[in-house]
Amino acid sequence: MATEPAPETIWCELYLADCREWLKNREANSVHAVVTDPPYGMLEYSQPHLQKLRAGKGGVWRIPPSIGGSKRQPLPRFTVLTPRDTAALFKFFVEWGRVLYPALVPGAHVFVASSPLLSHLVSRAMVRSGFEKRGEIVRLVRTLRGGDRPKGAEAEFTDVSAMPRSCWEPWPIFRKPLEGTLAENLRKWGTGGLRRPKSDVPFTDVIFSRRTPRHEKQIAPHPSLKPQHFLRTLITAALPLGRGTLLDPFAGSGSTLAACQALGHDAIGVESDLDYVQMAVSAIPKLAALKTEMNYFVNSSGADGQHTQGPDKPDSPPASQYRICESKPSLYGVNLHVAR
Repeated sequence: MATEPAPETIWCELYLADCREWLKNREANSVHAVVTDPPYGMLEYSQPHLQKLRAGKGGVWRIPPSIGGSKRQPLPRFTVLTPRDTAALFKFFVEWGRVLYPALVPGAHVFVASSPLLSHLVSRAMVRSGFEKRGEIVRLVRTLRGGDRPKGAEAEFTDVSAMPRSCWEPWPIFRKPLEGTLAENLRKWGTGGLRRPKSDVPFTDVIFSRRTPRHEKQIAPHPSLKPQHFLRTLITAALPLGRGTLLDPFAGSGSTLAACQALGHDAIGVESDLDYVQMAVSAIPKLAALKTEMNYFVNSSGADGQHTQGPDKPDSPPASQYRICESKPSLYGVNLHVAR
């Protein structure tokens, strides 16, 4: 009697480490794509400011009041960054780009979440590190960020906003240079292009999105949590042939790893904060199990479209496993603590 082959195991590795040190010891040409939401210059995620965030006392984090019974999430106040802070931010991304570069295969794409105030600094730094700038995703999402009246003089200047209310989020796209032509690079490394949402529709740089659903925030109460429907859209595009290993070097609560898990891709995450690593251990399988539609996109005719997972792509592979790696980065793949 013939037996069915064992299902393929999808690995999700999470390292408790500073990604800059971890990347220095990562095998060259071993990562096929990056999707990440970095802490900007590490300021808001430094221990003093994390402690203030968790205590509800702010620091660089703005702890907003409830509005109409709806409590807003804490947000980094990028407007408080000094020229010294922005110089440090630029230096941070140059250094990060340089240690990331060798780990990527030729043609690997890097998607980096940013803000309209800082995306230009990220782009300059990554190009300085050797990457090509390949465009910028416009995530159309209505947030409660910006648009406030002058602080302390709201009644005096009722018709004035300090800055625009943000209705979009930039995700600059970078690529490690190809090895030969795009076709040659795709054949050898499986990278270099972006997967189309449909065979007759190219991937576009405007994506309609929603704010992160409340039930996802309850699973992973991280202040910068991105929605699964949006992350799964980016990850699908970042691996054009549907294979390869994706890295999130600022893994936070593991939402990117969960999205990879749902799509059936191997993923690696690196996170320096123990509390967030512990959050990710619990959140990854729960977020990966969520049923969600892929994001809306704008097709070449300007009309809305939608990409859903096909029947051959299960939402959450049942044979998946989770490995939490607490070893030093130089001991990659050794001394694993099996968390799930």
